[in-house]
Amino acid sequence: MLDPEQNNTFVDHYLDVEFDLSQVMFVCTANTLEGIPVSLQDRLEILRFSGYTHREKLLIAKTYLLPKQLKEHGIEPGRLKVNDGAVERAIDDYTSEAGVRNLDREMASLARKAAKRFASGEAAAIRVDAKNLPEFLGIPKFHHDRRTHNAVGVSTGLAWTEVGGITMAVEAVTVPGKGELKLTGKLGSVMTESAQAAFSYVKSVSKTIGGSLETFKDMDFHVHVPDGATPKDGPSAGIAIASALASLISGRAVAGSVAMTGEMTLRGRVLPIGGLKEKVLAAHRDGIRTVIYPEGNRKDLEDIPEDVLKALKMVPVEHFDQVLKLALVPSRTKEPITAHE
Repeated sequence: MLDPEQNNTFVDHYLDVEFDLSQVMFVCTANTLEGIPVSLQDRLEILRFSGYTHREKLLIAKTYLLPKQLKEHGIEPGRLKVNDGAVERAIDDYTSEAGVRNLDREMASLARKAAKRFASGEAAAIRVDAKNLPEFLGIPKFHHDRRTHNAVGVSTGLAWTEVGGITMAVEAVTVPGKGELKLTGKLGSVMTESAQAAFSYVKSVSKTIGGSLETFKDMDFHVHVPDGATPKDGPSAGIAIASALASLISGRAVAGSVAMTGEMTLRGRVLPIGGLKEKVLAAHRDGIRTVIYPEGNRKDLEDIPEDVLKALKMVPVEHFDQVLKLALVPSRTKEPITAHE
């Protein structure tokens, strides 16, 4: 059906009639390409749409979603006023999505609660702000814990999900063992391989970062990505995992307010990744000040809003040596790990 050069007719087995589909265009939508056969993807022209930014969601809610819901619920203009703070809190605490479908539902819920108060005579006019928003929408549905607690053995990575970009902590600790690497956090096969490559590279350069090969003989390294119930996969966490391990071995903490994304090879080269826009927006939302990203993604900066770029220090890197200089603080906060620790 999707390849007219091979088959320009489709036979309906119920009617047993041929239909000419050579001039028909099929439009398919999906949240993710996972599960779609490669042979089917090969016959599709794939267009990727990035999620809305926080500012775009705010403007859409103010100019379209909220006025639409007020009209549908019979609320006269001026009786219900919702300020920007209330809309921003609705976006942050009541929705988690790349689009605005759930935000539209929350605006509808807000309008229903207000209409009920008007109908019962409780109020003639209502003003909604960030403080009294829970009176209309209930308890917040999402708790956004700040995930940028960089320290010794802890780095901040950036990931792409179906609901947009997120920041994620990468934690590393050592335990007595035989120099093996243990991974937890419901990591997929791609991220598991990235962690193993990062571990091998850090092990190969341990002397240059203040450690020794003796460290790996009697100690196991455990890397964990919190929020273990959420599946995580993709080739973009390599330098974040390597930074956490290098920090642990050297005793030098990862600098605060720094997040990073990028895959790395066994030789330390940093490779380009996808979804840079969503990841940078997530970093900006969580208060990150510096984002380390692959040099190969420099061309993607034009897709990121200017106000976001002005608020962030974007640092492109080609090799993990550059990441170490940027991500780790110069002085040690404790002694490097030894085999006897």
